[in-house]
Amino acid sequence: MKTLLIGLAAAGAASVVALSAAPASAEVVCNRDGDCWHVDHRYHYRPDWGVTVHPDHWYFHQRWDDHHRWREYHEGRGYWRGGVWVPF
Repeated sequence: MKTLLIGLAAAGAASVVALSAAPASAEVVCNRDGDCWHVDHRYHYRPDWGVTVHPDHWYFHQRWDDHHRWREYHEGRGYWRGGVWVPF
C-alpha cells in the first residue's frame, strides 16, 4: 500500500509540472519596410504601424535579400520603423 501511495504521489507531481509548463509564444514580426525581428510575447500591434506577425517557424522558410533584413532581438515592447526601434 505504501508503494502505491508513493507512486500516486509521484504521478500527481509529474502531472502538475507538465500542466504548469506553458509553451513559449515566439513569433516573427515584419514591417512594411522589410525589417523583421523575433518577439517572445504576443503583442497587439496597431494596424497603422504596418507590421505583420508570423509564426516562429516562418523565419526558416524565407530568403533574406535586399528587401528583407533581420534585426537583432530588442528588449521590451516595440517595433522597428525606419531603422529605429520604437517602444510602445
